[in-house]
Amino acid sequence: MTSGERAPGGRRLLVLLLLHSALTQVITFVLRPTSAYRALELDVPAAWLGALTASFAVVPLVLAVPSGQATDRFGERRVMLVGAVLMAASGAVFATERGGAAGLVVGSVVLGTGHLLSVVGQQAAVANSAGPGRFDTAFGYYTFAASLGQAAGPALITLIGGSGALPDTTPIFLTATALGVVLLVCTAFLRMPARERAVGAAESGGMGVLLRLPGLLRALLISCVVLAAVDITLVYLPALGSDRGLAAGVVGLLLTLRAVASMTSRLFLGHLVRLVGRRRLMIVSVALSAGSMAVLAVPMPTLAMAAVVVLLGLGLGVGQPLTMSWLAEVAPAGLRGRAMSLRLTGNRLGQVLIPSAVGLVAAGVGAAGVLAATAGALAAVAVAARRLAVDGGPGT
Repeated sequence: MTSGERAPGGRRLLVLLLLHSALTQVITFVLRPTSAYRALELDVPAAWLGALTASFAVVPLVLAVPSGQATDRFGERRVMLVGAVLMAASGAVFATERGGAAGLVVGSVVLGTGHLLSVVGQQAAVANSAGPGRFDTAFGYYTFAASLGQAAGPALITLIGGSGALPDTTPIFLTATALGVVLLVCTAFLRMPARERAVGAAESGGMGVLLRLPGLLRALLISCVVLAAVDITLVYLPALGSDRGLAAGVVGLLLTLRAVASMTSRLFLGHLVRLVGRRRLMIVSVALSAGSMAVLAVPMPTLAMAAVVVLLGLGLGVGQPLTMSWLAEVAPAGLRGRAMSLRLTGNRLGQVLIPSAVGLVAAGVGAAGVLAATAGALAAVAVAARRLAVDGGPGT
């Protein structure tokens, strides 16, 4: 099999995987903000709010690698089935209104576990079904679908929860539970092609084989810094807008422009790789992100900010799918689930450590200083990308 579309049912499988990805993100981006609203309804102390946020993120750090091992051993569909059950169950846990703050934390843990299993299974399924020469296009579409789900989730909260300062959380939780059932049905219809098993040194070495892959640490570093830069943008662009007297609606529009630009670069990722090559695109996209982030720190008119934010979004949209496609290309057969789980672990570490470090470095210089420091981190990984052998042949 040389491409996902040449395999029987390859196009149908890809469509189902994209739907699965979008649904997973919709459920997650509905439940996480709504659980925070429920916590505010319950007058939950600030310490519990921190626990609620951390309980979702801690699970991937602990279970990411074992989930990758389970994916390689038992198959993507089984892992995704468990993930779908847990995601549906998390909505039900939130909707019961039992346990107060502790109940919300339990629901968040269940959601984080379900999200992790779903995402690891999805990424391994895309890697194992796309075939050589199609990785960039497949992962571009996959991350586009995920971005679409992330945009639709908050909109669903507005649609169902009403226009009050605090939405009516119960119908939102019930809707998310129903979407979890739809996700489970979607998973049941997945029919994965026969999986290649790890052989020889790969079978006996497992994770050690992956850790010895040339350039792995560089790829993981690029991935986690780019993702952390996205998170920093979500937090500090509103802070920058406040410093400069921009209305909240204008800042919201800027964030939307960034998200749409990232979705656009992901949608056309396969074409871009064929035009300039994977390594050159990686370097250019990260460098573009670094330059745009640095320029944002300089005072400018709002229209100019909008143009810069579009360039920033175009650059930030490329790093994640490109590192996924590179991992899919270099990971031995039968170890792709573990490869994707390693990437997820690195991403979560980056999301925890990098914003904290950037905040310390830029302490006292405001949001503009944080963006400038983030630009420096992106510039450093752009240099690192120059030594990453990411072009695996024609069309890759």
